[in-house]
Amino acid sequence: MKHQIRLNVNGAYYDLLVDPRKTLLEVIRNDIGLIGTKMGCNCGECGACTVIMDGRAVNACLILAVQANDKKILTIEGLASGGKLDPLQEAFIDYGALQCGYCTPGMIMSAKALLYKKSSPDRGEIQESIAGNLCRCTGYISVIEAIEAVIKAEKRP
Repeated sequence: MKHQIRLNVNGAYYDLLVDPRKTLLEVIRNDIGLIGTKMGCNCGECGACTVIMDGRAVNACLILAVQANDKKILTIEGLASGGKLDPLQEAFIDYGALQCGYCTPGMIMSAKALLYKKSSPDRGEIQESIAGNLCRCTGYISVIEAIEAVIKAEKRP
């Protein structure tokens, strides 16, 4: 039996009828059509599916869509505004913090969630925030440097 849910994804509301076993990731990608959120492991190990739900980073593959009912969801597509990339997206490009790009959306969303919680995290807090995001290409140094650059830029007058 399907359930009626309402999601706020990137500021837009979606009224959906979903199978109770369907994950938030499946709904975001297949029902809403936002494919920036990636499916990597489908078991919460890689972080490719990271989105921000009500202000905190979550693995969309581990959340049932019915659990996200009436929640505010932010995906990678929701970061850019008015044709302008989010500072984190720009920094990832500038610092070469993306290689193949598959983990990049999840990594950026984890970093964004950290910056919502704390405006000036230290390197250890940055490392902890992205610890659930696996990347085989970058070695993480460029990722951390990109996040630190955004933090430093936001401290400027």
